[in-house]
Amino acid sequence: MAQPTDPDPRATLRGGLPDRYLTPDDIAEMFEVPLETVYQWRKKRTGPPGFRIGKHLRYDPADVRIYVDQRKHAETAAA
Repeated sequence: MAQPTDPDPRATLRGGLPDRYLTPDDIAEMFEVPLETVYQWRKKRTGPPGFRIGKHLRYDPADVRIYVDQRKHAETAAA
């Protein structure tokens, strides 16, 4: 019996939200940026909001979707 594969984190940006919290690696892959950029966004509070579970950083897919929508609307308003 085949095991289900993890969903492509970039699918979140295309509409489908995975049913798990995202890792910094997922965010880096999703936005096609280096992992260090994700940590810089967190430090500067400019990227999607994350939260800690113990020592682990996680992102709620719904919050990431809201962040993307806000960025898209900000770009449209500035144009």
